[in-house]
Amino acid sequence: MRYRLLSALVASAALAVDAAPAAAATYDYIVVGSGPGGGPLAADLARAGYSTLLIEAGGDEGDNPTYAELATFNEAANDEATRWDFWVKHSDDPAREMKFKHTTWDTGDGTFYIGLDPPEGAKHLGIQYPRAAVLGGCAMHNAGVCSLPQEDDWNIIVNKTGDTSWEAHKMRKYLTRIEKNEYLATGVSGHGYNGWLATSRGDAGWVADDSNPGTKIFKKMAEVLGLDPKHAVEMANGDILGADEPKDTTNAFYNMVQHGGKDGKRSSPNNYVRATLADPKKYPLTVQLRTLVTKVLFNTTTSGLPRAIGVEVMEGASLYRADPKHIPGTKGPISQIFAAKEVIVSGGAFNSPQILKLSGIGPAAELNKFNITVIKDLPGVGEQLGDNYEGSLLALGKAPVPIPGLVTALFRTPSAPTKKRNIFTWCGTFSFEGFWPGFPTDYGPNEFECALVHMAPKSQAGTVKLLSADPQDVPDINFRFFEHGGEKDLQELVEAANMMREAWQAGGDAVRPFEELHPCPGMQGDKRAANCTDALQAEYFKEQAYSHHATSTCAIGADNDPLAVLDSKFRVRGVVGLRVVDASAFPVVPGAFPSLPTMMLSAKAFEDVLADAGKLSGGSR
Repeated sequence: MRYRLLSALVASAALAVDAAPAAAATYDYIVVGSGPGGGPLAADLARAGYSTLLIEAGGDEGDNPTYAELATFNEAANDEATRWDFWVKHSDDPAREMKFKHTTWDTGDGTFYIGLDPPEGAKHLGIQYPRAAVLGGCAMHNAGVCSLPQEDDWNIIVNKTGDTSWEAHKMRKYLTRIEKNEYLATGVSGHGYNGWLATSRGDAGWVADDSNPGTKIFKKMAEVLGLDPKHAVEMANGDILGADEPKDTTNAFYNMVQHGGKDGKRSSPNNYVRATLADPKKYPLTVQLRTLVTKVLFNTTTSGLPRAIGVEVMEGASLYRADPKHIPGTKGPISQIFAAKEVIVSGGAFNSPQILKLSGIGPAAELNKFNITVIKDLPGVGEQLGDNYEGSLLALGKAPVPIPGLVTALFRTPSAPTKKRNIFTWCGTFSFEGFWPGFPTDYGPNEFECALVHMAPKSQAGTVKLLSADPQDVPDINFRFFEHGGEKDLQELVEAANMMREAWQAGGDAVRPFEELHPCPGMQGDKRAANCTDALQAEYFKEQAYSHHATSTCAIGADNDPLAVLDSKFRVRGVVGLRVVDASAFPVVPGAFPSLPTMMLSAKAFEDVLADAGKLSGGSR
């Protein structure tokens, strides 16, 4: 049964959360979006003494066990209480799109059909890409996996902008600032112990049992990756966030870290925002829920660059059409709220570019098409959409593989273009094949999978484009997977699957043979079947790859880059008083999981905002 917060009038921070600000109120800062970028930033600004309004389109599910317990993340991502359904495309090829096995259709009777043979009259929706409209954003429905970007993912900003504050070794301080480490002894260098974000990991002691088929697979994986299986226990407890962990060019195993406490409770911006609201120091933070920002307001009447002075909002629940609870024709009252210093947009890789475009910032031709007054022609808004390619090796064993945890590794495949690791994998008794309403498929206790995340994709050719000037409308999203360098990326995914398949065979007769479900359906054991050529596997990954780490649609870039949207301080180019602080700011996809990097990015943005505080006057409305 779905849990509902019955009343906002509970003895918690939720009481303050539901209080709407007075009409035409003015704050020092307005932050739009409460996810990993915006939520922590709003709390930090309030704790620094600035009156801050945090606007969130969804509600607060912080007391809801479905969201508070990390183990129920699949339920959280499926929950209509917070889910926004974006129906995306992976390419411009309609025939290829119709090969995605989890294509979703609206049957017209309130249900979805998932698959390639829809009932007559069903409406094609596309590929589901769920986002979370809730206090805390997508950090409230994800699996909480923590990893750091490769050093080059930070250093690329230095190379593009000349801003040395982005150097990789300097970025670690933001991890130590926000982290509350619960899995190491206090004092281990490179970690934080007093921050707002709890980090923890499970027990990898099962690796010491040499009779366990999972241990045998683990040790064979070590051999395949060029590591010494004699050090299995040590490797299984590797610290993926460690300051002295093997760097980006070294194959290594880790014990998976999550942003949650050792009690299994999720730790997210929701906790930090609520703690800030409840603090006896009464920090000047106001949170307005169930409010859709329709555009940023600008002063264009004075000399100089246009200046952001506030936002226009529509108040009400489920106003955005991505919300499955949205009732067609529903609107809410519209009002304006003003910012004396800055407006900070943190809506994520889909909604931040949409908000900028609705506000008149984006490609002029696209804005003119919808009669939107151009405030600043910025061709890069909504461009360069990137994501990790994800796929999996999934099979059914003869019996369950008896391991209570996950095998996690970062490694380099033979054809990787550089010496850097290009694959993040975690293997265990689970099934995950992407997103569709009701995911994932439970294949029973014998299921075994190695999920594969491809890092540093060579193609960031996706786009987020308006379908109309209506802020309740959902944009057109096309990832254009594998458009550039696709053959090389596919080869790397195939190599990773082949390496994992080889390791599985060490599991022994207790669990073998593994009957593969994909990418080589029906294959048993290590004998390469006719349907398991590298070419057929590449075709499978091209058609069935999925993703959920969208970035780069408002990217930081150089002054002479026509697609640069932000400078190195997150400031939107060509205007004053406006920043974007979320995963859309990354020039490239940051490693394998962007949640923690985005929280670190938020902590850096706080410093940059403070550095500019006082430089901007209140200005004319």
